[in-house]
Amino acid sequence: MAGTAASAQEKPCAGDVEKFCQGIQPGGGRIANCLAQHKDELSPGCKARVQEVALQLKGVQNGCEDDIMIFCPGVKPGGGRIAKCLKEHQAELSAECKARIAETRKEMKKE
Repeated sequence: MAGTAASAQEKPCAGDVEKFCQGIQPGGGRIANCLAQHKDELSPGCKARVQEVALQLKGVQNGCEDDIMIFCPGVKPGGGRIAKCLKEHQAELSAECKARIAETRKEMKKE
């Protein structure tokens, strides 16, 4: 039982993904979209994690706003499209944008 509690803290959405998004291919924001469709049904831990990730991604968006306007002007938000565009231009991104992305990756790996 202790392993289950530790696992729930490390990956608070694992059970929700299994329950609501089984069979959905990861990548391209498909799992995130699935969880968003079930937002009212998510466990409290998963709801908190989704909100936390949203705040982290908002920080990236704020730190990369100029880069997004320069490199991704026609890219429609959602489904990981802006993240993919930024990744395609990672060598050209501003120092601030690169730092925000690195900081967010580091924070997400902790959890």
